Amino acid sequence: MRAEATVDLAALRANVEALRGRAPRSQVMAVVKADAYGHGMVPCAREALHAGATWLGTATPEEALALRAAGIGPDRARVLCWLWTPGGPWAEAILAGVDISISAGWALRELLAAVDRTGVPATVHLKADTGLGRNGCQPHDWPALVATARRAEAAGQLRIAGLWSHLAAADEPGHPSIRLQLAAFRDAVDYAEAQGVRPEVRHLANSAATLLLPEAQYDLVRPGLAMYGLSPVPEVGSPADFGLHPVLTLAGRLASVKRVPGGHGVSYGHHYVTPGETTLALVPLGYADGVPRHASGGGPVQVAGKWRTVAGRVAMDQFVVDLGGDRAEPGDEAVLFGPGDRGEPTAEDWARACGTLSYEIVTRIGVRVPRRYVGGQAEGQEGTP
Repeated sequence: MRAEATVDLAALRANVEALRGRAPRSQVMAVVKADAYGHGMVPCAREALHAGATWLGTATPEEALALRAAGIGPDRARVLCWLWTPGGPWAEAILAGVDISISAGWALRELLAAVDRTGVPATVHLKADTGLGRNGCQPHDWPALVATARRAEAAGQLRIAGLWSHLAAADEPGHPSIRLQLAAFRDAVDYAEAQGVRPEVRHLANSAATLLLPEAQYDLVRPGLAMYGLSPVPEVGSPADFGLHPVLTLAGRLASVKRVPGGHGVSYGHHYVTPGETTLALVPLGYADGVPRHASGGGPVQVAGKWRTVAGRVAMDQFVVDLGGDRAEPGDEAVLFGPGDRGEPTAEDWARACGTLSYEIVTRIGVRVPRRYVGGQAEGQEGTP
């Protein structure tokens, strides 16, 4: 193949088990939004459940409904969806047994209208904004949201299954916002429970909090990045330090290998010029496949057993590496990143080269790159979909 992303499902299961060990008193929600961070939503969801996760987390309702359409029913996993916009598929989600996050009065009104249309009660999680400043209900609006939800619960229109929030800086140990958000979440939960809310789960911890903040774990933890074997806190520890192993390997096959003279410009704008006679290898992956253009001149690639650096600009479909005096042949493997077990670069190496996060590196991989699944135990998990 021109290129391939290999997803090690055995590593994913081991990561889920390691995260369960980090939060032994909490249930685990496997966050599979954004196509499971670029790894493939349905195969990763099935394997996470096989490894002991009992919940799945999605951002958009379309993601949640896709899980249900793939046969992951309410009897197999609870699915929470938290990023709603006006006019969303509320009725479809209710009928599919999706848990729905509510952050504001407008959303609760639309949800209740859908409950009236379907005749089916909804299951909701009320989200408090404890300081992140994105979604979630502000403290001054929290009493009204809780009161309206409690009235709807008393009327049999919904069940309040969860109270939750999200941390802004769990990946920065000691950040002052952590203490403030922990206190704000306790206040929000205490208020709701004083008004008669009896949540099934309270949840606050993302990957970083699951690894570093036991006091944030509550009844449910929501690991995302860590489930895929990447460290959410690379300044604190590597994946191995947390008992994790990267799941994804991205590689391509060289499309061209040729000798060129010194002084030869390479790729658009000639930002790289060969310092002397050398061998150039063409890797058939570009920014349309998710290779960051910011990696121009800096992205690491393993070719012919050595680390190389992207020579010149990353183009839409391809980039070049300078092999110097080393030999290679068309069809030879070029590994952009993987677990690092064979000396190849990792997603974190790419993140540092591009001045970004490993989250972005893995979620960028485009649809032109097929995913191949290995090590699966859940039904239908091997091969390329």
